[in-house]
Amino acid sequence: METFVLWLKYLFLGVVQGATEPIPVSSSGHLIIAQKLLGLKQNGLSFEVLTNSASLIAICFIFRQEIGKLISGAFRYLLTRKAEYRSDFLFCVYIVIGTVPAAVAAALFKDRIEEIFSSVHTVSIGLLVTGVALWLIRNLRGRKLDGDLSVKDALLVGLAQAVALIPGISRSGATVIASIAVGMKQETALKFSFILYIPISVGGIVLGASDIVNDPNRAQMAIPYLIAFLTTLVATYYSMRWLMGIMARGNLKYFSYYCFAAGILLLLFL
Repeated sequence: METFVLWLKYLFLGVVQGATEPIPVSSSGHLIIAQKLLGLKQNGLSFEVLTNSASLIAICFIFRQEIGKLISGAFRYLLTRKAEYRSDFLFCVYIVIGTVPAAVAAALFKDRIEEIFSSVHTVSIGLLVTGVALWLIRNLRGRKLDGDLSVKDALLVGLAQAVALIPGISRSGATVIASIAVGMKQETALKFSFILYIPISVGGIVLGASDIVNDPNRAQMAIPYLIAFLTTLVATYYSMRWLMGIMARGNLKYFSYYCFAAGILLLLFL
């Protein structure tokens, strides 16, 4: 019975991770809350690496055509210098530029940030900050398409992604908000935000792979981790599809209401 309850807990954690990874409400913050409520404490990065891998697979699957087009176009531009492939090449360059701030911040400060800020109080403040930012950009309708971006745009969105290392600050929220704030159209903002997620996520998985290999509880936790991985994969896919529909309708303001409500409730009761 105790084993079955543990499986249910990890199923719940997988759903929380998957459902909140794409949407602008902070998956890391929600995992901190869920683990506190369930009485679970993760030692090391094994669980984080596995669930992030599942979310990455789901997001790559959804954007597979866009990713393939960008990579193909970038290589064709390098080989032919044809103008028709220039925007794909520059988009890839901007993804690299946008990755740098978060990569540097993660390499230098990630452990320290999590040590200082991984509390429910910090999560509640982060959710309120995210809610305010979502509210401020709720009516913005940018005009920039893929070929209209600049180095400045990429750096600003990249800096927003670096700030999202703080638990409670949503990565997707920070990058989508920054993308819209610099003038991107909704579909371009969504595309740039989630393709920007891929390299930083891959880097985190590569750096954290040793935690899985050296995890002393690997065999004991194999089934709970597998359950969490599969539920994260499925939940991320459907949550991402849901977000794409919301973005198409311009209804991000509803996430600000959720962030306000969740942040206030956390401050009052946890």
